[in-house]
Amino acid sequence: MTDRAIFWESAKRVVRELVQPFIDLGKTSRALFGVNLTSMLEGLTYFGVLTLLAIFLNEAIGLDDPTAGRTVGILTAGITIAMMFLGATVDWIGIRKALLISLALMAVGRAVITVAPKFGAPGAWDSAHLIALGGIFFIILGYGIYQPALYAGVKMFTNAKTAAMGYAMLYALMNLGGFLPGLISPPLRKAAGIPGVFWFYVAVTVFEIVLIAIIMSRKAVETAIREAAAESPEHTAEKPDEMAGKSVAQRFIYYLKHFPFTDLRFMYFIFILIPVQTLFAHNWLTIPLYTKRAFDGVVADNFEFFSNLNPILIFFLTPMVTAITARRNTYAMMIVGTFVMASPTFILALGPRFETLMAYLIIMSIGEAMWQPRFLQWIAEIAPKNMTGIYMGIGQFPWFLTKVITAMYSGWFLERYCPDKTPHPLLNTETMWFIYGLIAIISPIGLLIARRWMLKGFKESLG
Repeated sequence: MTDRAIFWESAKRVVRELVQPFIDLGKTSRALFGVNLTSMLEGLTYFGVLTLLAIFLNEAIGLDDPTAGRTVGILTAGITIAMMFLGATVDWIGIRKALLISLALMAVGRAVITVAPKFGAPGAWDSAHLIALGGIFFIILGYGIYQPALYAGVKMFTNAKTAAMGYAMLYALMNLGGFLPGLISPPLRKAAGIPGVFWFYVAVTVFEIVLIAIIMSRKAVETAIREAAAESPEHTAEKPDEMAGKSVAQRFIYYLKHFPFTDLRFMYFIFILIPVQTLFAHNWLTIPLYTKRAFDGVVADNFEFFSNLNPILIFFLTPMVTAITARRNTYAMMIVGTFVMASPTFILALGPRFETLMAYLIIMSIGEAMWQPRFLQWIAEIAPKNMTGIYMGIGQFPWFLTKVITAMYSGWFLERYCPDKTPHPLLNTETMWFIYGLIAIISPIGLLIARRWMLKGFKESLG
């Protein structure tokens, strides 16, 4: 075989490896299509509301900045906590009912927030504020069920060949949804104000309910589970009626016996990821102020653009990276991915330059695309039958801690190393990012050290 023939044969093999995971996923069920569709639409709706919520609370309900910020914090932190307690709902009632109920709760919550100024008096802790908090409470309840349901759905509707790409596409489409409000919201807001934008998002949520009811019919869900199990019997596709007929007391005892907090390897796994997850929090706690204060010209004038490059990068990178690495074992990808994500933080320690900023954003996003979907896959794989929802919910708890912990020190670092209205030569952002790099690199090191213990007893595909 000539060198040219060898080259073209190798090229064809690479293309096949890239394309095949997408082909396999394209052949999957109607139920999985419904999960992906609602994931993208809910990404649009959730981030669309979140972007405008603080401004709405200021202008329409009369809250000052600190109170508005704390109110938004109740929503974001409340969702994470709710997943811990409501994830089990998915295991008890099934994917379809869980999605329909959660979306209905969120539709009500978003509508209540929108009408709060019309039915209450403005001011902190006055009636309009309390009505808005009631709406936020409904959203918290809904999202606490919704997010675990998505990932439980991917686990149930995929097989061994399509699982990795299934989680990757779900994560990518969620990020695409999070990017879309930047295109859709401005013209709507100019035409109808923030309440008009919120009513649009209420309508989208209702549309999601209709889509789920039609696309994810009971028959479609049952067919998807059966096909996934038939394609890959060893895959852990679970049946939602596993505990059917058992009393509430029996279910409670079962959950206590298998509760994630009793699984030391699971707890180590999710908590060792906190250091690298701090980089997610720095995307909104540090990067916007860093790019505004430490740069001149295009970067400083358009700091919002650079601060929000990550979601659209993730949308394009995640499916491609997963296609390339789909056959690699999950835990190894966790180690490599967290290392790739953490390491470019040291590039920012070289100083605030356009090329170092772009290198950080691109390499960090590649690392995120390598490990974050695999993190979700790992949790789903190790969860006992009929406990995927609660494992997914508990798996979000360190993310809640990350947001709280990072917020406690990020302001101090900015004030010390990147203070406002300070000449660039007097800034010391290099030290700040070097310290953040040392924090983030703890995760891949911790995963590597614990590899043998973490993989003990697990099937080969995970290790």
